[in-house]
Amino acid sequence: MPCVADWLNNPFSIVQGIFAQNVPNSDWEKKVTEYFKEKLKENNATNWVPSLNDVPVHYLKPNSLVKFRCMVQDMFDPEFYMGVYETVDPNTNTRVLHFGKYRDVAECGPQQEIDLNSTQTVTSERQTFYCVPVPGESAWVKEISFLPDASQARVSPSTSYTPSRHKRSYEEDEDMDLHPSKQKEQHIGNSSGGDIHGCVEPKRLETEASAGHHLISPNCSPPLDLNFPLPGEKGPACLVKVYESWDSFKVNDVLEVYGILSVDPVLSIFNSEESSALDPMECMDTAEEQRVHSPPASLVPRIHVILAQKLQHINPLLPACLNEEESKTCEYLNLTSLFVSNFMSELSPVRAELLGFLTHALLGDSLAAEYLILHLISTVYARRDVLPLGKFTVNLSGCPRNSVFTEHIYRIIQQLVPASYCLQMTIENMNHSRFIPHKDYAANRLVSGVLQLASNTSLIVDETQLEQGQLDTTGVHNVTALGNLITWQKVDYDFSYHQMEFPCNINVLITSEGRSLLPSDCQVHLQTQVIPPNMEEYMNSLLTAVLPSVLNKFRIYLTLLRLLDYSISDEVTKAVEEDFVEMRKNDPESITGDDLHRTLLVARFLSLSAGQTTLSRERWLRAKQLEALRKARLQQQKCVNGNEL
Repeated sequence: MPCVADWLNNPFSIVQGIFAQNVPNSDWEKKVTEYFKEKLKENNATNWVPSLNDVPVHYLKPNSLVKFRCMVQDMFDPEFYMGVYETVDPNTNTRVLHFGKYRDVAECGPQQEIDLNSTQTVTSERQTFYCVPVPGESAWVKEISFLPDASQARVSPSTSYTPSRHKRSYEEDEDMDLHPSKQKEQHIGNSSGGDIHGCVEPKRLETEASAGHHLISPNCSPPLDLNFPLPGEKGPACLVKVYESWDSFKVNDVLEVYGILSVDPVLSIFNSEESSALDPMECMDTAEEQRVHSPPASLVPRIHVILAQKLQHINPLLPACLNEEESKTCEYLNLTSLFVSNFMSELSPVRAELLGFLTHALLGDSLAAEYLILHLISTVYARRDVLPLGKFTVNLSGCPRNSVFTEHIYRIIQQLVPASYCLQMTIENMNHSRFIPHKDYAANRLVSGVLQLASNTSLIVDETQLEQGQLDTTGVHNVTALGNLITWQKVDYDFSYHQMEFPCNINVLITSEGRSLLPSDCQVHLQTQVIPPNMEEYMNSLLTAVLPSVLNKFRIYLTLLRLLDYSISDEVTKAVEEDFVEMRKNDPESITGDDLHRTLLVARFLSLSAGQTTLSRERWLRAKQLEALRKARLQQQKCVNGNEL
C-alpha cells in the first residue's frame, strides 16, 4: 500500500504503477485522477501538500506533488505531446511503453531510444496557462494558509542541477538562467545521478513550434518580465499544464491546482547550434516568443496538473466550497453547513464589533462605517444585458487632502479582505502606469495591467493625491478604463486591432476631498468626530487593540456574507413599489428611479449584513433611514461649500 511519501514525494511511482496495470486501456488517466482525489480527501491531506505560495521553489523536491493558489494571467496556445510512447533497446530489441503525461522530458534508459514511428505512440493535447499569485493578496492570507504540516514535505535543495540553491533567491537565480551553458555543464556532469533521466541527452516530448530555442544573451535581452499585474508583487509565476476540462477555465479565474512540479534544468537550456540548424520554415516562433513561452524553470517552474479547482474565494478561514452548486462536489458538505450555521448564530455581535472598529477607523463617523460595511460585502450577483447588478462603488468624500488618511484606511481594509490594492490617482500615475492589459503579438502573450485583477478584489482609489496637471493620451485612456470598470464592471483589453471585453467583479472605494471625478454608486461625505494628533499612532493602536480571533471573525463575516443568496418576496416587492410611489408623490423632483435602485441595493446589503437572506419591512425602513441621513449630510455640505460636493 503506497504511503504518504510515495504519492506526495514521488507521484510518478504511483502514476507508473497505474499505467503499467491498465495499459493499453485508456482508463489509466482517469484512475490516476481518482487516486489522487481520494488521497487528498483523507485526514486533511491537502495540508501536507507543500504550496508554491509559501515555499520557495528551490526548497521543493523536483517531480513531487505541489499545490499553487493562483490567477490565470494568460492562456497560451494548446500544445501537443506524446501521451504514450515506446522505447527500444537497439542491442536486445526490447520494447517498453512509457507515459508522457505530466512530463516535460522523456524518460528512457541508458541504452534505450524513443521509437518515433511506433504504432503504440499516442499523441495528446494539453493547454498551458501562465499563472501568477493572486494580485494584491493580503499578507494574512499567506500567513494563515501556511501550515506547519506542509514543512514536512520540504526537502533539502537538490545539487544535481543547481548547486547551493538554498542560498539563492529568485532574483539571484536570474544570472544562472541567463547563462544556460553553466547549467548545461552541471547537468551533463551529474546526469548519472538523475532518477528519471537515464539518457545523457534527454529528449523533448513536446511537438510545439517552439522546439527550436535560441540562446538568450544578457547583452541583447532584458531580464525576464514575470508579467505581474501589480507593481512590487512577489512570488513565483508558473506555467500550469492542464490536461482535462481546460475549457471550463478562463483568464482571471482564481484556481488552486495540485500537480507535479517540473523544474528540469533542460528546460532552461537553449542550444544556439541546434537552433541554427533548424529549417526556418519549421520554426515559426520569434525569439521573443520562445523566451516568454519557455522561460527558465527556476524562475517560472512548470506544474503538470492532476487536479484543479476554481475558487469562489481565497479566504483560508472558510471552507473552499460554500454555495449550493459547488457544495454538491465538495467533500465536506456537512462540515461546511455546520460551519456556516455556527457562524451565522453569532453574526449580530460580530457585526456590532466590526461597526465599532470601522467607526474608530473613520475617525468616529458611524454612518460612513455603516456604508463601508455594505460596500465590503457587495458583489456583482448577476448581469442584465450590459448592466452589472450588485456593484456598490462608494465615494468617501471629505477626506483630508494630501494626508496619510487614505493610506491608513487601506491598511485597515488590507487586514479585513483577502485581496486589495491602493491606486494613487496622481497625474504621474495616470500618464505613466499601464492600466489596461494588451496583446504583445511579437511575444504572443497578454501583457498585464493594473486593472487585471481577480474577482472580489478591493480597489481603493486615492483621489486626494490628485493635483493640477495635464493628462496625456495614456492618462485619458487610463481614467476612461477606470470609469468603465466602475460603471460596467468590465475592462476592455487592448488587442491592437480590436478591443475585447473582460467582465470583472471589483469593489471600488474612492477617497476624495470633494465629489470624485470618477463615477460612483453612492457618495458618503465623511464627518469626523475625532482629530488624532498623530494619525499613524492612532491607526496602529486601533489595529493592535483588536484581538487576532476577533479580526478573523471580521474576515469570515465579510467573505461569507457576499456569498449568500438573497431574494425579495412578492409581498415585500409590492410594498416597496407602493412606498416608492408615495415617496414620489411627496417629493417628485428629488426622488428618481436611481434613488429606488440605490435604496434597494442598500436594503439588500443591509439585510445580508444582518444574516438575513430576504428583505423585511424593517430592513427596508432602515435602508430609507440611512439614505435620508446620507442625503441630508450631502445637502448640508452643499450649503456650506456651494455646489461643490
